[in-house]
Amino acid sequence: MTAPYFSPDFCARLREAFLRTGYDADGVLTTIGGPAHAALTRDEPELAYQASQDAGELGTVIRLFLLGAAEPAADAAAAIAPVCIDDALSTGLLRGAGEAIRAGFDVRPHGDDDGGSWWVISDLEPEHRRWLDHELSTDHVLGIGQASMSLVRATSRRPVGTLLDMGTGNGVQALHGSRHAERVTATDVSERALALAAATFALNGLDIELANGEWFAPVARRRFDQIVCNPPFVVGPARVDFTYRDSGLGGDDASALVVRQLPGFLEPGGTGHVLASWLHRDGEDWIERVSGWVPPGVDAWFVQRDIADPGLYVGTWLRDAGIDPRSPLGREQAATWLDWFAENKVDGVGFGFVTLRRSDVDNPTVLCEDMRQAYDDPLGDEAAAWLDRVSWLREHPDLLAERFLVPDSVVLEQISAPDDEGWQPTIRRLHRTDGPGWQHEVDELVTALLAGCRGALPLSDLLGLLAAAHGEPIDALTEAALPVVRELVRHGMLMPADETAT
Repeated sequence: MTAPYFSPDFCARLREAFLRTGYDADGVLTTIGGPAHAALTRDEPELAYQASQDAGELGTVIRLFLLGAAEPAADAAAAIAPVCIDDALSTGLLRGAGEAIRAGFDVRPHGDDDGGSWWVISDLEPEHRRWLDHELSTDHVLGIGQASMSLVRATSRRPVGTLLDMGTGNGVQALHGSRHAERVTATDVSERALALAAATFALNGLDIELANGEWFAPVARRRFDQIVCNPPFVVGPARVDFTYRDSGLGGDDASALVVRQLPGFLEPGGTGHVLASWLHRDGEDWIERVSGWVPPGVDAWFVQRDIADPGLYVGTWLRDAGIDPRSPLGREQAATWLDWFAENKVDGVGFGFVTLRRSDVDNPTVLCEDMRQAYDDPLGDEAAAWLDRVSWLREHPDLLAERFLVPDSVVLEQISAPDDEGWQPTIRRLHRTDGPGWQHEVDELVTALLAGCRGALPLSDLLGLLAAAHGEPIDALTEAALPVVRELVRHGMLMPADETAT
């Protein structure tokens, strides 16, 4: 498809229309209400249709751009003023057939938890394009989906000078990056994606550098303080049905390429945040697989959020493209995909986040963790804190000389069973009540050790007292305790008393 063009003047007038009608995240939520807004996330639009009927011009804009409805031409013209209806039709923002006007693009409000508010332009999603006479194009630009938002929440928001959004798509990662980065660069292999991202940035009055090209080629020989990447990470045969999800590389090679190359474009100490997928193959450890992607001198934290069965994985991505898995096309594509999985002994597809830091040290930390439990806190803050804690552990190799505290967010759960003397604890489990909700099962000795971590005595003294009280050899106790202490520090369940390693 031809890349669209929305001039800066056109975008400025459209912004004026949205501001005038109150078409922003708060305005939409106030107008349609919480239940209707929640129903929209389940693809159930009727409540929002009903709530928008008495909302005047804002209701018209909501039905046009958020619900994909056809509106009378006169109502549409009034709602988007000062944009001229003919200009809106000529750019493709609106499409008309007689008196019925529909949106030609998805334009929706988007906000963050800190008061940021934007509009994002993308191609129409499958449920809003049934009136069109063609299927999704290869260069279809996806709207804000769950994957995009999960990366938004998994990205550290500490202030940086320069940020690269590689594979920007509709530009949503760059929008969030503009809140904490002084300068933002956005790249994409798709000219159509860059055109819509440019319109998104112009609509929001943002000055963001754009560059076209594959992978890191547009920023060769440049370095950034932070890189955010939502790559075409879909796992399967080497093909490109849609550029937003398919890289043309087979298997999980796209994710591997990003993890291997990204650190080379970071400033020393710079960080990267990536969405990625990896194969689970029969007889192969996924941890060994992804750890091998990390280049020397780089700290890396792989967080696996889900493992999908191959059949479920294929069906999900077919529906994502608007393809009915029951149709002849759906069955053909599913068969090719599933055959590839079988030939490559794939029994699952892992999905999650990768946090990277260019540390330039000889002993970087590479850790892979399964985190499929539910949690509410954004992972971005935890990722930044994890890097802090990794640095602290590297800078303080002699843990025996350190004094520690158990944070208030950590609690101990004990499950006891009856015996001849009453109740005997059978399970002791530490819980961190904030962040990702880490849990660690511990024994009686670790429980006693943590009880003494009040910041007064160094770890060596605590271990000496514990050994004497329980009749344990001090050397053996120390050897067993140090790995546990390191892991608890990494997970924020034990902290240095003299400085914060949050």
